[in-house]
Amino acid sequence: MKQAMIQVTNNITLSEDELEERFIRAPGPGGQNVNKVATAVQLRFDAANSPGLSAGVLQRLRLLAGSRMTRAGIIVLNASRFRSQERNRADAQARLVEMIREAATPPKRRRATKPSLGAKRRRMDSKTKRGNLKKMRGSVGSHD
Repeated sequence: MKQAMIQVTNNITLSEDELEERFIRAPGPGGQNVNKVATAVQLRFDAANSPGLSAGVLQRLRLLAGSRMTRAGIIVLNASRFRSQERNRADAQARLVEMIREAATPPKRRRATKPSLGAKRRRMDSKTKRGNLKKMRGSVGSHD
């Protein structure tokens, strides 16, 4: 049997075998159905041991995931927005893919620039105007 692959980016693909899903009872409203059917999904993905993720992507993913990633490098996502298992399952997978996609794009390096001469002049002119305005607010002297 061929395992299904999830395409994250052109370079990153995940095997569905890497995802572990558990269905749990969803909190919140849902009528009598909420106490009988486990519709919420808890998706677990071992990012630290995934062959599809490079060290740089894993490091950025650790920052993005925050408290959703355990110390062992496992991402845990809970999805209970919808009332059906399939929609919650798709929602959890979509959120994981989006998180990995965001981590896959490296941050842009900031280039140091200097303000232009015109910008410096405009800044100084506005400061001078503001200072003059404040000087005019002083107490009125006695003109006898």
